[in-house]
Amino acid sequence: MTAHPDTVLIVDFGSQVTQLIARRIREAGVYSEIVPFQSAAEGFRRLSPKAVILSGSPASVTDTDAPTAPMEILEAGVPVLGICYGQQTMCAQLGGNIEGGLHREFGRSFMEVKKASPLFEGIWAEGTRHQVWMSHGDRVTALPEGFEIIGQSSGAPFAAIADEARRFYGVQFHPEVVHTPDGARLLSNFVHRIAGLSGDWTMAAFREQAVEEIRAKVGDGKVICGLSGGVDSSVAAVLIHEAIGDQLTCIFVDHGLLRMNEADEVVAMFRDHYNIPLVHVQAQDTFIDALEGEMDPEVKRKTIGRLFIETFEAEAKKIGGADFLAQGTLYPDVIESVSFTGGPSVTIKSHHNVGGLPERMNMQLVEPLRELFKDEVRLLGHELGLPAHFVGRQPFPGPGLAIRCPGGVTREKLDILRQADAIYLDEIRKAGLYDAIWQAFAVLLPVQTVGVMGDGRTYEFVCALRAVTSVDGMTADFYHYDMDFLGNTATRIINEVRGINRVVYDVTSKPPGTIEWE
Repeated sequence: MTAHPDTVLIVDFGSQVTQLIARRIREAGVYSEIVPFQSAAEGFRRLSPKAVILSGSPASVTDTDAPTAPMEILEAGVPVLGICYGQQTMCAQLGGNIEGGLHREFGRSFMEVKKASPLFEGIWAEGTRHQVWMSHGDRVTALPEGFEIIGQSSGAPFAAIADEARRFYGVQFHPEVVHTPDGARLLSNFVHRIAGLSGDWTMAAFREQAVEEIRAKVGDGKVICGLSGGVDSSVAAVLIHEAIGDQLTCIFVDHGLLRMNEADEVVAMFRDHYNIPLVHVQAQDTFIDALEGEMDPEVKRKTIGRLFIETFEAEAKKIGGADFLAQGTLYPDVIESVSFTGGPSVTIKSHHNVGGLPERMNMQLVEPLRELFKDEVRLLGHELGLPAHFVGRQPFPGPGLAIRCPGGVTREKLDILRQADAIYLDEIRKAGLYDAIWQAFAVLLPVQTVGVMGDGRTYEFVCALRAVTSVDGMTADFYHYDMDFLGNTATRIINEVRGINRVVYDVTSKPPGTIEWE
């Protein structure tokens, strides 16, 4: 990734919420990047950051071989903020003392501000108490030379500490989580008031920089982009087209597993609105013939992935001479997760459409979104002028409706499901609920039940409705609809979709369930 002039480096010690730190810093208008503690020294030299944040961790500073921050960070003269474990390792490394195991404090706590500090300026006054979120089993018991207490809680006498001369700060609580209501403002104070960063990292600035980088990398080469119809690949394609124009060709493999009218909308937007060269591959029969009757969800996924690669490769050969393959890879896909047993384990998720293609086709990758989180991609989409209804679309799985048809896939079942799903989403939009729900969709169950319509007996499919709220898709709760909404939606589906005579609502959270059924 390119070094930004004003960067905050986040050293990840394995906390489950490290990504939230990066998001809060970016929301403050400052670019941030996460590196695992094992490669923090290299990251520090590469990025030349203006400030450093040390994350929390499941580890204990008192453990043998506990992870530490590189001393060169603590000796470089840049501001450092240690959060939870980050506070503890900073203190231990600078000569303080940590005790483990006897000082557990989890959940909501209240911290009293003992002394004014630039960290609290304009937010918390001396002598006031404020809610914070704790999650620790160890605590600091003696401060290194130069530090003083600026905040205390009942379970953490060193809940907030500062060495103002060196601009070192430590908090035992987690400011990055929403359960610390003023946490984002504290982090903003750290990057703006303490580190003096300007907050000019915006989507407009990112767009400008990305266009320059794409032009520099591609030169006069040709780029092909696998367009799935989703937000990520579409935003990537529009950004690349702005940089290099007709040197980009998009290949849209229509596998027949998209929602109602989705393929037509994608083709119209790219050909008519943006005038981007687009190859629309009508591959519905190829995919659905291969899937017909297949019941195993993993086989479905692998079949779709294999056919996509084969179809894409054949079309790319027809175009000929492309040097680069564009992907909509996002930052969460490339962040290295941290392992305490055997070094960092890199978890890079291939984009569902183009996994394995770069190696097979001997092409270089262009991934202009790999520094962005999903919400930032949506902001960039708005910045690029994509329609709001498109940019705000809910997530949709790569295998499409094939994994929303548990049991065997058939053309008839896909058509029934498409109609039911369209009615469901229409009702959600009419009720003004679309943006409040992370993901909503219909599932056609491999179950038929007896029903009565008019004076006749029916024996038709069951449709399950699913809707969840989530922040990142890692955990999710079912959406608590009003029963009138569910009743009206069920009535419409049963009346308007031939083949469904019963509708049920899925009230499973994640965990234990997954968001999708397959």
